[in-house]
Amino acid sequence: MSAPPSSLFRLSIRKPQSTRSLISMIFLVVGFLEFSTPPPYVFGYLYIGAVLLASARLSRRETLAVSGMAVFLTFLNLVVPGVAEISLVTLANRTITVLALVVTGVLSDRLQCYEAALNQKQLQILAQSQLAKVREDFVSTLTHDLKTPMLGAIATLEALQQERFGSLNPRQRRTLEVMERSHHNSLRLVETLTDIYRNDNHGLELHYGPLDLRDLANSVMAELTALSLSRQVTMRLTSGRDHSYQSCPLEGDALQLRRVFSNLLVNAIHHCRRQGTVEVEIVRRGDRYQVRIRDEGQGLDETDLQHLFERFYQGTSDRQAKGTGLGLYLSRQIVEAHHGRIWAERYADSDAQGSQPLGAVFVFELPTPVQESLPISARSPQSQS
Repeated sequence: MSAPPSSLFRLSIRKPQSTRSLISMIFLVVGFLEFSTPPPYVFGYLYIGAVLLASARLSRRETLAVSGMAVFLTFLNLVVPGVAEISLVTLANRTITVLALVVTGVLSDRLQCYEAALNQKQLQILAQSQLAKVREDFVSTLTHDLKTPMLGAIATLEALQQERFGSLNPRQRRTLEVMERSHHNSLRLVETLTDIYRNDNHGLELHYGPLDLRDLANSVMAELTALSLSRQVTMRLTSGRDHSYQSCPLEGDALQLRRVFSNLLVNAIHHCRRQGTVEVEIVRRGDRYQVRIRDEGQGLDETDLQHLFERFYQGTSDRQAKGTGLGLYLSRQIVEAHHGRIWAERYADSDAQGSQPLGAVFVFELPTPVQESLPISARSPQSQS
């Protein structure tokens, strides 16, 4: 970002010594006219040129000094050279001239203050713009440098598992599977970091289209079957007490909402107890769909509930200390971009003694389509057919 033309002009003409000489000449000429003529002849308004010149080329202090000197000399001409009597008209003319000089000096001082503040803001904006560019370049370079070796390592591990370089015994195969999962987790972490950075700086770009929340949940749960089996966790999809909404049509970005389901389900599976159940409940609440994902793991501390979806929040419980805090933050970005909201609750079995927390419930709501929100009598004929 380049400096404004006015600032460049002022910088190019700022020569204090020559400016002071020019102002001195103006004072000499105007002073000669003032003191060589009777007081009724007012030439003091010509000092305004010196005030404006000082404002454009000198400091605030020098500008105020020039203004004060002009006022003093204008009033001094009432007594030098001395006359027998000063008329009221002469005094009024001198006073008006002095007021003009004072107003010019004050406005010039304010202009200098505004220009100094403006230049400071422009420098700050320029610095922030350069810093943002450096960050953008750094993130792009870092992402490329991290993803490239990871993708190469994953491809090598897949080739080893396909026995392209020789046969494997069961122990070697299990080791390679663990290594591949670890590399995939690292790759997802890098992608999540990149997505969060771009969402924070440029906003989340959504590609809306028709989808069904139940179908989306079923699809993600099917993809996570292997993970749930390895953790000995059962996943179950329900519709709550109201079974009248078997389908849940919605307008949204299927890819981004899939990430929300995946983040919350993976989180629930990892924290659920062995032989436990992760329950996904999708219900209609007025003009919104509500999705509740409950696990039977360690509960949440009351102090953590308000901060779970903040970036990099770790929390005070062992449950939160295990993660990076990025998945929940990204889920919040996606849900809020769909004009929804997301939160967490503590879960307790009302039948259990003392109603002790038995896990956590992560809830998000999304608005239903306009046509779905209207009564049947108010819908368009096309939607009823």
